[in-house]
Amino acid sequence: MNFHSFFFKKHFRKKKSTLFRDAFGNFHFIKRFLIFTFGCISYNRYNGFNQLHLEGTEYIKDLPDKKVLFVSNHQTYFADVFAMFHVFCSVKNGFVNSIRNPIYLLNPKVNLYYVAAKETMNQGFLTKLFTYSGGITVKRIWKKNKNKINPSINILSDITRMGIALNDGWLITFPQGTTQAFAPGRRGIVHVIKKYTPIVVPIVIDGFQKAYDKKGIRVKKKGVLQKMKFKEPIQMDFKKETTDSIMEKIMDAIEQSPKYKKDNS
Repeated sequence: MNFHSFFFKKHFRKKKSTLFRDAFGNFHFIKRFLIFTFGCISYNRYNGFNQLHLEGTEYIKDLPDKKVLFVSNHQTYFADVFAMFHVFCSVKNGFVNSIRNPIYLLNPKVNLYYVAAKETMNQGFLTKLFTYSGGITVKRIWKKNKNKINPSINILSDITRMGIALNDGWLITFPQGTTQAFAPGRRGIVHVIKKYTPIVVPIVIDGFQKAYDKKGIRVKKKGVLQKMKFKEPIQMDFKKETTDSIMEKIMDAIEQSPKYKKDNS
C-alpha cells in the first residue's frame, strides 16, 4: 500500500466516523433518539401546563455551526438545559422565538453540548443518559473540604474537553456553577474563552426555579411563565482584555452582577 492510498483510507475512515459519531465518540443516532425522547417527555413543561416565553433567538439563527459558547444564569440542574435543547433545535429548523411546532425534534441539533458537574451526572442511569445526549462533565474547580478550598487538578483536562465541544459545535455553560442567584462567576470559563476564542452569546432565564425542584425533574407548580432571553454576542478583545474584565462583561450580560442584585433587592 503506497502513502497516498494509506492517507486516503485513513482520512476516509476519520471523515466517515464523524458522520456517525460526535467529537466524544457518541453515536449520533442514539443522541437523536435521546433528544427526541426527552423532548417529547418535557414538551408540556414549556408549551403546556407551563409556558416558555422566548426573546432574541434572531441573534442565534445565523450563527456559525461551530465555536459558539452560550453563557447563562442557572436555576435548576436539568430543566434549564432541556428548555435550551428545545430552543436550539427549533431555531435550527427555521422557527423564531417559538417552540410551538415540536416537529423540530425529528431533526435535532446533535452537535450541541452543555457543561455539568461530574458528581451530578453520576447519580444514576437517567443522568448518564442525559450525559450521552450532550453533557460535558467536569469536576468543580473549587471544592470545600474541612474549611479548606482546594483547586481541582483536572482544570486543564476540563478546559480541553470544552474546547473539543466548541470545535465540534455549540456549548452551553453556566459560569456561576451553581443555581444560587447572584453567585460570583468562576474564572475557568474565561480561560476557555481566551484559549478557543468562540463567539460568546449570553442567555438570561427566569421562572424555572418556581416551576421545578432544584434538579429540574419534579414539577413544583403549574401555570408558570418561564422566560429565556438571548442577547447579542458579547464584544471582547481576547488578547488585550484581562480575565477580570471578561468575567465582568459575562456577569453583566447574564444579569448576575452586583448591580442587578441591588435592583432585585
